[in-house]
Amino acid sequence: MKLVLDLHDIFNKGRDIDKALNDIMAQAIATKAPMIEIIPGKGSGALKKHVLRFLDQKEIKALYHRVEKDSKNFGRLFVHFKWGGKPSRK
Repeated sequence: MKLVLDLHDIFNKGRDIDKALNDIMAQAIATKAPMIEIIPGKGSGALKKHVLRFLDQKEIKALYHRVEKDSKNFGRLFVHFKWGGKPSRK
């Protein structure tokens, strides 16, 4: 299950952007989604930078495994999660 967050409708509302990013992260954690696709769009690149700064916050960075910039589409990012791990042997 992949979650998608399209920021086109709220691109100029900073508080709404952060709320949407926090909400999608919470949803990914609650559903153990393997990935979030975030679409800041191409534009000037300011929104993508805003998203990357959000993802780079220490407390947010601890929640996910890695961020991938789409090499074929500048206006799209993927946030990957790793859930669980190897079962412990007792």
